[in-house]
Amino acid sequence: MKRRDFLTIGAGALAVTTLPNAVAAQASAVEMHSLGSFLLTRTATGLQVAHKNAPDRVIWDTVADGDFLTAEIATADIREFGTPEGSFEIIDAVSTSFTQPTIETIAVDGNTALVTGKLRGAARTIGYQLAFEPVSTAHLRFIITVDAADVNRIRLVTGSVADEAVFGFGQQLTHFNQKGFVLPILVQEHGVGRGQPILTEIIDHMANRGGGTPFVTEAPAPHYLTSRLRSLFLENTEYSTFDMRQPDQIAIKVWAATMTGRILYGQTPLELIEAFAEYAGRMRILPDWIHEGLILGTQGGTEVVRGKIDTVNKAGIPLAGVWLQDWPGVRVTSTGRQLWWNWQLDETYYPGWKQLVADLERQGARMLTYINPFLSTEEGHNSLYTEALTRGYLVRKEDGTPFLNRNTTFSAALVDLSNPEARAWIKGVMKKEMIEKAGASGWMNDFGEALPFNGKLHNGADPAVWHNRYAQEWARVARDAIEEAGRGDDIVFFDRSGFTRSPGAATLFWLGDQIQNWSEYDGIKTAVVGMLSGGMSGASLIHSDTGGYSAFKFDVAGREIPIIARSPELLMRWSELNAFTAVLRSHEGLIPAIAAQVDSTPELLAHTARFARVYKGLAAYRKRHVAAAAAHGYPLTRHLFLHYPNDRNTYGLRYQYLLGPDLMIAPVVDKGATSVEVYWPKGAEWTDLWTGAGAGKAGEWTRAPAPLGRPAVFLRKGAESANEIIGGLRGTNVLN
Repeated sequence: MKRRDFLTIGAGALAVTTLPNAVAAQASAVEMHSLGSFLLTRTATGLQVAHKNAPDRVIWDTVADGDFLTAEIATADIREFGTPEGSFEIIDAVSTSFTQPTIETIAVDGNTALVTGKLRGAARTIGYQLAFEPVSTAHLRFIITVDAADVNRIRLVTGSVADEAVFGFGQQLTHFNQKGFVLPILVQEHGVGRGQPILTEIIDHMANRGGGTPFVTEAPAPHYLTSRLRSLFLENTEYSTFDMRQPDQIAIKVWAATMTGRILYGQTPLELIEAFAEYAGRMRILPDWIHEGLILGTQGGTEVVRGKIDTVNKAGIPLAGVWLQDWPGVRVTSTGRQLWWNWQLDETYYPGWKQLVADLERQGARMLTYINPFLSTEEGHNSLYTEALTRGYLVRKEDGTPFLNRNTTFSAALVDLSNPEARAWIKGVMKKEMIEKAGASGWMNDFGEALPFNGKLHNGADPAVWHNRYAQEWARVARDAIEEAGRGDDIVFFDRSGFTRSPGAATLFWLGDQIQNWSEYDGIKTAVVGMLSGGMSGASLIHSDTGGYSAFKFDVAGREIPIIARSPELLMRWSELNAFTAVLRSHEGLIPAIAAQVDSTPELLAHTARFARVYKGLAAYRKRHVAAAAAHGYPLTRHLFLHYPNDRNTYGLRYQYLLGPDLMIAPVVDKGATSVEVYWPKGAEWTDLWTGAGAGKAGEWTRAPAPLGRPAVFLRKGAESANEIIGGLRGTNVLN
């Protein structure tokens, strides 16, 4: 790789510099332009950007060989598949490419620079424009356009180095360092199995290729942050890819005629996250009630739920809330018990609902429910669908009939969020049916991934622009609903889908439907990676279903034979993990009868009680860092790189993390393990949270004991919060 030279020649560069075409691509002269707080430099091979606070550090540059820009004319074949539908295959046929960029002029007008040049195709040459404009002291916006109306793909190749780790891209679930991979930035179902051998092949066969891959996610973002403190994101909502397979480059391609993005500056990783949050938005402070203990996920009607609550109370489990996804009633399908997607309380299934809510409130707990943007079409459960259909509020097919998304054995219609009247209508459903009538203090704000690329939207809106955007607008609708109801500081909804600006709307994220197993593809390990990866891209408050969701069985002679179902050990280890995250919430899973539950045994009840008390005991510490998330965009659960960026050994960590800056957790994520490998980052010393004994030596790996009930958790020596943490845990009787 060629060395990138940088010369500081002052801010008095020529306003317009013109070079002959033959010379432009090979110019050896260097020119620099001052753009607000940024410095744009022309080098022998392309362009560089630095910041005036650190002029010798390149924060963005074009690829070393000078071939940094390509425009294409292409036709995409986009196919939706999976059960449920919401996975996508995009096959792009490129008919014409324009490459070999020249740089002919750099024109400066105030703080804005316009780079112009040519791109060469087989039959013609076209012009391009690359504009730079500072938006703030930390954001340099760029816009790439071309002088060809038929171009519909833009590819920008930025410089990298072989040892540069690349993080972010939203909630990526398998890898934390994305160097060496190509990522599709497309909101879609994350699949079941996600590449796990054998299982994924089975799911692909049984569920219309719904197995997924390690690189699909419901909540991506076209944003990265590197170990060299370089960060960039796209403002585009259209489909894009980031190709990091070449060691000296990051190739960014967007399926649009214009690429718009921003180059970020920060002196630390946390500063870069804060800079990204200026655009993406920051998540607001969680209400106090959520810190009081477990949110119990259960279902089954009033009598069953009251029995569960009584069992939990007798076990001494502090309860923050009860989450009842089946509040609108239940249908039985081939995969298990699913819901009627008609977002109104089923009072025949839940008689005495108001009294149930009131009784919870008397013990200091809240009621949470469920919604998604689909509507049931079946007779007797289709009142909202009928209303939306009559008013024209649904996504349509080309023939004008409603688009119906196939789930398991049923299909449902999708609300058109590009229609302002449809948004107001579904928002009204949330306010009337959920907040007012059901008395909900929160809900799962599910789905948001399945907007079809061939659908018809309100006023001719482009589905290619709206597909990714739909996820963040679904969160925005819910946020507007709670604000308009006067409950903006009190209600919590949690989203699984998301995109770049979702953090500014969502109150909480969860990581979708993990399998109830230990795998790195779709099991408990992905709950750690997704949480840490999402935190790099502004999703500062993330949690997962305790114990996972997806399970599998055979039905033999009326008996349910488990194939994959969570064991008591997995449930306990997942509880230990989630006690050190934003929220501790249980989930009975897809097939409750075959999965270990909180109340399955006295041992599980006791273990849940212990870690609900751990979660509650950390309330004061957690609240302080939730406030930091709201003020700065910092993640609550943090990868070690964020605090130890000069320690290269942190780059490859996937299953070790920080809660705030002062607690380090190495959860058990392997079956049967009673100890874990822990890396001790350079620059800090730690003590065992449970015993107070010294632990580890900076820069080394050691094996730490982690028996059930005592996961490997460490307190940073000298932390100002030490008394707060220890005092809180003693107050809930989890430290002797």
